[in-house]
Amino acid sequence: MAMADQRNDKAGRPAAPRERRGWLSRIAPGVRNFAKRETPENLWVKCPETGEMIYRPDLEAALWVTPSGHHMRIGSAQRLAITFDEGKYEKIDWPSVVEDPHGFPDDRSYPDRLKAARKQTGEQDSIAAAYGHIKGQPAVVMVQDFHFMGGSLGMGAGEAFIAAAKEAVKRGVPLVIFTASGGARMQEGTLSLMQMARTTLALNEVKDAGLPYVVVLTDPTTGGVLASYAMLGDVHLAEPNATIGFSGRRVIEQTIRETLPPGFQKSEFLVERGMIDQVVARADIPEVLGSILKTLMMGRERLSSAA
Repeated sequence: MAMADQRNDKAGRPAAPRERRGWLSRIAPGVRNFAKRETPENLWVKCPETGEMIYRPDLEAALWVTPSGHHMRIGSAQRLAITFDEGKYEKIDWPSVVEDPHGFPDDRSYPDRLKAARKQTGEQDSIAAAYGHIKGQPAVVMVQDFHFMGGSLGMGAGEAFIAAAKEAVKRGVPLVIFTASGGARMQEGTLSLMQMARTTLALNEVKDAGLPYVVVLTDPTTGGVLASYAMLGDVHLAEPNATIGFSGRRVIEQTIRETLPPGFQKSEFLVERGMIDQVVARADIPEVLGSILKTLMMGRERLSSAA
């Protein structure tokens, strides 16, 4: 017994901690040494209409049109690339404007919102403009980006529109716009609403020069944008299932105290009632635009030759 007590009294070496190994390590010892694979962010995109998860490269190849036919919103750079032949175009610059002219009070300053929008989209404002060829037809194209503060119309966007209109007149080519907007930009107040009149005057110069103006309405086109240059085109096209209207469905129903029909303010509903000339799938828009521009400019060329 004494010998046993003596053995227990001796301080032994601390036992080494046992390595915890899972069952996979026992059957494949080297598996623990593999580095964690880097998975790209946003590899899968959820369809807003059906909830289906879509592999991003497949969605990009389909021009951001889901298998269900839902046309997702795209930015100005993507739109210009898929509209112009071979994705080649010249950007059109426009003069800078005063930022935050009213010192608009908000939980986040207006300059900060502009800075964030510019970082997200890579554009100076909600409208980008460029010159190029659509199926061989030269044209100036404007794109309104809904990702830039809801595609809102402000002084910067107004200047971009006017610069594009002047460039079209200077080059003697048609003017095309892809609209996507929630309306006027509240941070600029009355100065934003003034752009409705300024853009209309710029369009008058385009039409006085005998040049076509074609509008492609995308989701959504609402508010002051619809009440001005979005409804002044010689031809109006629209993407499928795009929301197009001045004010929201709920506001209208509360005002007139009636239930609106299904599909109200959707492009298919509006083409049946003559507000839109044609609904065109995104992949077909360049072909349709090229044909329309060629036809409209043919008449102008005949008039020029006759004179």
